[in-house]
Amino acid sequence: SRYYDDKTTPRPESLREDLETSVRASHREPARLYLHLRAAAESGWDFSSRWFLDPHDITTIHTADMVAIDLNCLLYTLEMTIADAYRSLLQPLLAKRFERYADQREAAIQRYCWSEAEKRYGDYNFHHQEMTHSLNLAMVFPLYVGIASDEQAHHVANMLKKDFLRPGGLVTTLVDNGQQWDAPNGWAPLQWVAIQGLKNYGYNDLADEITRRWLVVNERVFADKQKMIEKYNVV
Repeated sequence: SRYYDDKTTPRPESLREDLETSVRASHREPARLYLHLRAAAESGWDFSSRWFLDPHDITTIHTADMVAIDLNCLLYTLEMTIADAYRSLLQPLLAKRFERYADQREAAIQRYCWSEAEKRYGDYNFHHQEMTHSLNLAMVFPLYVGIASDEQAHHVANMLKKDFLRPGGLVTTLVDNGQQWDAPNGWAPLQWVAIQGLKNYGYNDLADEITRRWLVVNERVFADKQKMIEKYNVV
């Protein structure tokens, strides 16, 4: 599954920005560009180098070409939840059907969204038939939903500690390009997903350290500004 939008026009809430992006992307068909911009907004990660072919250039956005690791992990959980619900309703055939959907999705995630060479999870570009090169916190979702092996979780935990951990928690990506879902920013939902995912596999010390650092930066900003904000400079 992928993030998508069924319209190929500029977003009404960001009309000027999308038109300006289209002018800069003279080499691209406007309708397709608008679709990718809308799909990124649909994902919630608007915007991030995660979606760009060139991590510093929004005109290379290609969101709808990618099988998203976080989306598919969440849909795996949804399919398993539906299976559990049917089981509680004494509907074993329907429960089995959704278990099968979940099993197929898990196998596809492991096949297409895990790089054995790089020891990490990521998004899969089905046009290029390869994982994207973006290193970002979406890699923690297989740990959050519990489909990573112990070895895979070990590699993800090591990468988080080595590359993503900052004084204020986990940075969203390793690219600083001015987009909000990139360095130096951290977002509360991704901290929580990472913390819970790490705890699922026994990495309690790292999870607690992320928690401590994230709360420190939240409390510091609140003490200074008397408000909570949607994202924090964790660097």
